[in-house]
Amino acid sequence: MPRSAPLPPRPRRAAATALLLVAALAGPVLPNAAAGERPAPDAGARGGGGGTERELRRALAELVAAPGGPPGAIAVLTRDGVPRVYRAGTADTDTGRPPRPDDHMRIASAAKAFSGGVALGLVDRGALGLDDTLGQRLPHLPEAWHAVTLRQLLQHTSGLPDYSRSERFQAIVRADPRHRFVSRRLLEFAAPDLLFPPGSRYGYSNSDNIAVALMAEQATGRRYEDLLRELVYRPLDLRDTSLPSGFRLPRPFLHGYATAPGEAPEDVSEAVSASGAWASGGIVSTPADLGAFIGGYAGPALLSPGTRHAQRRFVPGASEPAGPGENAAGLGLFRYETRCGTVFGHTGNTPGYTQFAAATPDGRRTVTVSVTSQLTLDPALLARLRATEERFVCALLEDGHGDGPESGGGYGDPAA
Repeated sequence: MPRSAPLPPRPRRAAATALLLVAALAGPVLPNAAAGERPAPDAGARGGGGGTERELRRALAELVAAPGGPPGAIAVLTRDGVPRVYRAGTADTDTGRPPRPDDHMRIASAAKAFSGGVALGLVDRGALGLDDTLGQRLPHLPEAWHAVTLRQLLQHTSGLPDYSRSERFQAIVRADPRHRFVSRRLLEFAAPDLLFPPGSRYGYSNSDNIAVALMAEQATGRRYEDLLRELVYRPLDLRDTSLPSGFRLPRPFLHGYATAPGEAPEDVSEAVSASGAWASGGIVSTPADLGAFIGGYAGPALLSPGTRHAQRRFVPGASEPAGPGENAAGLGLFRYETRCGTVFGHTGNTPGYTQFAAATPDGRRTVTVSVTSQLTLDPALLARLRATEERFVCALLEDGHGDGPESGGGYGDPAA
């Protein structure tokens, strides 16, 4: 964006937007689905698959039309490099244009999978070890944290307290959602004591992936943003993915909204700074790039067989928000066991966006579902979203699915 471009207007409900950000960073304000809990399928769901092309499009349309639902939604199914695009609603309520696979968007906690890509890539290169500890790599951090390993950080079994739950951090965000944090000092907001002994149980924490990025920087002497480019973006040819530190989004972008039943959607796309999430949730990508990433990270493109084996040692634990089916946590990756089969991926939510990205174990089939509001704040909408995600996973796994008129060899934005 040119320096002379005017700043976007402050959101009308700045306080509400700040609370949304706090909720997104600290985890859903509503009870998260348990790792073994599966949402009830929506009324039209078939027991054996995702449904017809028309039913898939209708599922997205009904999500958008629900009270308080997102203004827009886009799902991309890709098989062996051939994408199919499904969409509903709009990418921008001012213009009414439809969502596109090349629209930029905040991917929220799906960024944690990218930090897994960096860390495990360094493990493959011998620069880091999964049993390296915070005490060895980052001895300036609280002494109670020193026994925590890289493996435990990536699997959320570290016991690190979540910096984003700190009252001091939350007060700054409430006062100014666009506050520019020093991202490498975010852990200073976390309490110095562990919540539980390392490795003893699962506990999702935004602090984990901040620590992962800091370990990667210490091991290489290079900035995390540069490591992302070298170890993830370039190998997977991700040309529209970045980790900004401010609040602006690259153009074009999928506008994100704060929504509530009976109220007009409020554009919060650029209401918050990415610096307060950094390696834990600050990445901006597109549906096309996100699908390419998850196929490479869940499949064989990025990691050696031995490191992939370690990545896929799962423990009970749900992503936030919970993905479809039964959830389990690996290293920077979650397993989603649905009624139609198993995929690996990650989810995320932040003001204006809720994300789901997953791939088959061989990485050859991928699915992304992106919606333009933070549906985790409404239990009914979240349940509907999880059922919709499961529909698309089932469609992805069906043999022969995708031979209809919208199939194509590129992201040509077919009518939906």
